[in-house]
Amino acid sequence: MNRKTALRALALLSLVGIAGGIAACKREEAAAREPVIPRVQVERITFQPSETARTFVGVVRPRHETDLGFRVAGKIVERRVDAGDRVRKGDLVARLDTTDLQLQVESAEAELAAATSNLAQAASDERRYAGLRSNGFAATADYDRKKAARDEADGRAKRARRTLELARNQLEYGELRASADGVVTAVLAEAGQVVAVGQAVARIAQSDEREALVALPETWLADAPEATAAVRLWSQDNRPYRATLRELSPQADTATRTYAARFRIEEAGEEAAFGMTATVTLTRREQVAAAQVPLAAIINRGEGPHVYVVDPATETLEARPVTVATFGSRTAAVTDGIADGETIVTLGVQKLEAGRKVRPLPIR
Repeated sequence: MNRKTALRALALLSLVGIAGGIAACKREEAAAREPVIPRVQVERITFQPSETARTFVGVVRPRHETDLGFRVAGKIVERRVDAGDRVRKGDLVARLDTTDLQLQVESAEAELAAATSNLAQAASDERRYAGLRSNGFAATADYDRKKAARDEADGRAKRARRTLELARNQLEYGELRASADGVVTAVLAEAGQVVAVGQAVARIAQSDEREALVALPETWLADAPEATAAVRLWSQDNRPYRATLRELSPQADTATRTYAARFRIEEAGEEAAFGMTATVTLTRREQVAAAQVPLAAIINRGEGPHVYVVDPATETLEARPVTVATFGSRTAAVTDGIADGETIVTLGVQKLEAGRKVRPLPIR
């Protein structure tokens, strides 16, 4: 082979290599233009009867709890109760220094005595001038002045009586008494302290009714009024108490996003002490079928919880809104939005979108 032939062969080989490289680049570009079909982990949905009962931890609270305060201002000279004491209606709780109040009563009594004497004098003058006028010895104008003076004295006497009643009431207000039977849960003032009108001195929890205060999630708002409730005390777990929902807050707590609910404990006595830990068990009257879905399968982009359902024919994704009854530590109970036997994506849903084609991995 001469030199010229070798050069021609080398050139031919170079052209073949270039053509192969160009073809490979075109194949890579075509592959890059084709969408990548992701492989996804899926799970087949199975509906089963969901739990019909759930227990919530709460605390025993009184139905009525009142802050007691004086209706007049003054200095406390005596406090008769301490926290934890039991009181009955009318028992003395605290007493103010009533020196000034007693002086007001004495002043009102003196004012009433003066007004009564003035009224008697004015009434006597009015009767005398009435007789003189009837006999023609007194002018009508003079009688009218005496009658007006008598009416004015009568008004002053009535005002003095009302002032005396008010002063005596204020003297009685110097003693703070329990408004109902109950337990003193807090003492908010001490002897020697000067208190204003209405300032709380003691807090009394009435012992007539006891309630269990619990926090309910929003998934139980609709079922709580119709559910059967039972209360158990941790100190007496073997004895259930019948309970009735009395109050359900219309607004969620800003921190916990739960709703405060108060359940009246039926036939609860002194053994259910205020502040005890209690558990409230709510049982739904109707059993609801639910599918346990992994939490990773649920996505919420501001429009409520959704899952991606895989179409078995085209292997494309469909974003389906679902109703979640309860959230657990690993799964959520879905009651509506998907059907039994459908296949959903259980991992990586935040990177997917509706209408995309996928390759499901084999279901284990």
